This record gives sequence, structure tokens and C-alpha cells, in this order.
Amino acid sequence: MQKVVCYVDGFNVYHGLRSKHWRKYYWLDLWKLAERFLLPSQELKELVYCTAAVKKNPPARKRQRAYIDALTAFRPEINVLYGHCLAKEVRCRKCGHMYIRHEEKMADVNIANQLLLDAMEGKFDSAFLISGDSDLVPPIRTIKTRFPDKKIIPLFSPARVSKYLKNASHGFRTICENELRNAQLPQVVKSSEIGLIIRPESWC
Repeated sequence: MQKVVCYVDGFNVYHGLRSKHWRKYYWLDLWKLAERFLLPSQELKELVYCTAAVKKNPPARKRQRAYIDALTAFRPEINVLYGHCLAKEVRCRKCGHMYIRHEEKMADVNIANQLLLDAMEGKFDSAFLISGDSDLVPPIRTIKTRFPDKKIIPLFSPARVSKYLKNASHGFRTICENELRNAQLPQVVKSSEIGLIIRPESWC
């Protein structure tokens, strides 16, 4: 069987779903989603989820924590890598008012680093990349040059398609609504450390 590792940009997925007003799919079983794209000759060996802790919004931080706890309790084979959020001053295009927005940083760096390390260590024959971030083109090109037998396949989340990733990779797939609908975590997930983790009401 061919080994597959999936790399996920958590905020890229979130913003893709948010842009489609698909809050009901936030409680996403990423492992099950990735498995839907496997060929019969492939087996998913690991999933690397890259994100950053939400800041300055306690309710959102609580929902994010519940999701990550549920995801890793239900799928202990998932590896979570954290970046960080940076405050950035932004001007409103409509009124000109300046405000502070927190942006996630390092997810692309973490994915690129792990992708290259795993390629060197022979952890995968094919890699799924759930992201639309064109900053990942350089590591993909490096892998294609150094490890020509390995394949990189982006799985584009809604509204997060990148023509640059398309051109750099060995093909691509687009995640459709039906695949999201059929890859949801249970409403209640039991954790041996936390107890019962319940899906946020606003995500139903």
C-alpha cells in the first residue's frame, strides 16, 4: 500500500467554510475527509493539523479549543502543530477607521517544514495538502526535484483554490459540500482526559 500523509492549514479551511456561510461544517472530522480522497492502493498514515490559538475573542477561543480537543480525542493519530497570532493594524476600506486584526502566522512555515522533513524521512509516497496558500509552492517544487517519485496533491477547501498550487503539484481535487457533510465528528465526543466534549450550538 502507498503511504499518504495529509497536511492541513486550519485557518485556511476555516475561512473557506466561513466565506460560504457553512458554519454547520466546522465540526469537521479531517481524518475521515482525507480518507475520502484515497485511491484503493493508498492508506492514510498520519494527518498534520497546523493552526494557532485564537486571541482576543474568548467565545471563539473556547469553540476552537473544544474542536481541537474533540478532534484529537476522536482521532488520536492527528498531530497538531501551533503557530501564533500577530496583531496587525488595518484600515477599514469603507470608513477609513483603523482597527486591530489578529492574523495567524507560521501555519505555512510549519506545513512546509513538516512536508520536507517527512519527505526526507520517507514517511509518505503521496501527500495531501488541504490549503490554498501559494507560499507552499517552493517546498512542493523542492520535493518534486529531490524526490521525483513522491506526489503532492492539494485538496482545495471551498473558496480557497490556488492556481499556483495547481501548477506546482501533481494534480488537485476540490472538496465539495457533500464530502464535508459526510465527514463530521459525532455531536458528542468522549475524551479520557476532559470528559464529554459537545459540539458548539452555533455550529449546528
